[in-house]
Amino acid sequence: MPRPPTARKPRASSQARIAVILDAARALLAEQGVTSLSIYAVAERAAIPPSSVYHFFASVPALLEALTADIHAEFRACLQAPVEHAALRDWRDLSRLVEQRMLTRYEDDAAARQLILVQHGLSEVTQADRQHDIELGEQMKALFERHFQLPPLPEDIDVFTLAMELGDRVYARSMQVHGHITPRLAEEGMRVFDAYLSLYLPPCLPKRQHPL
Repeated sequence: MPRPPTARKPRASSQARIAVILDAARALLAEQGVTSLSIYAVAERAAIPPSSVYHFFASVPALLEALTADIHAEFRACLQAPVEHAALRDWRDLSRLVEQRMLTRYEDDAAARQLILVQHGLSEVTQADRQHDIELGEQMKALFERHFQLPPLPEDIDVFTLAMELGDRVYARSMQVHGHITPRLAEEGMRVFDAYLSLYLPPCLPKRQHPL
């Protein structure tokens, strides 16, 4: 019986070209914001023909969706980085560590700030960001569960996703008013994150003897 066809991975040359395009788009986002981005501007920055960009990305929203996935992969890496279990006194220590890592990504990546925290009105990108947020929330829950014994949580609400998105709203407000995330509003965003989680996590959440 013949085996069903499998999806082919992009060739190394295609992956390299995609990386060049995304790097160019990231640089333009950091400099000019979402509204100034165009396929022709990305092609010029990448020093390749516009047709090469169109070959991989049919439109600016398609390009931005790919860049959103790229940026969220870096946020997932923040959650995958090692955590010193012995240094955690309670769940708020883990909460602070996670949020500080996320803030560092925002501080280091102007394109991430422009794409996720600045209003741009691109529904495709907003929807992609929302889906990636759900995945991040699930990964964040798994991280907390690795170190602490979580209580039963509602099944109809993504608690960790909502906590993260509420913190992001504070960072977005800082971007709107100040053009960057100020230390004061960075702290306030972390407080909002903790405050929402504390609606579902008791102050003395049992810490595991060893991480899962």
